[in-house]
Amino acid sequence: MSYYRERAYSRGRRRRYDSDATRKLKRQGPPAKPVDVGKTYDVDINEITGKGDGIARVQGFIVFVKNGKTGKKIRVKVTEVADRFAKATIEI
Repeated sequence: MSYYRERAYSRGRRRRYDSDATRKLKRQGPPAKPVDVGKTYDVDINEITGKGDGIARVQGFIVFVKNGKTGKKIRVKVTEVADRFAKATIEI
C-alpha cells in the first residue's frame, strides 16, 4: 500500500470524542438492581461456589444462596445487595 493511499483515506475524516451518544452514556446512572433487601424470590440454583453456596440468577443478576443445592427450585429471602451480586438465605 502506498503512502498516498493511506494519506488519502484518512483525509477529511474527523473523530468526535464527545458526540451525543457518549454524552447520553455519561449522564446515565448505574442500572437498577432487580432484587431488593428483605423481599422473597423463587429461583433455580444452577451452580455451586467453592464455599458450597448456591448460585442463582434473577433477571441475570447473580444471587448467592447460603447452603443452596444444585437443581433445586426454592424460595429465597435477600439479605444483602451489592453492586454486582446479592446474598440470600433459604426461606422455609
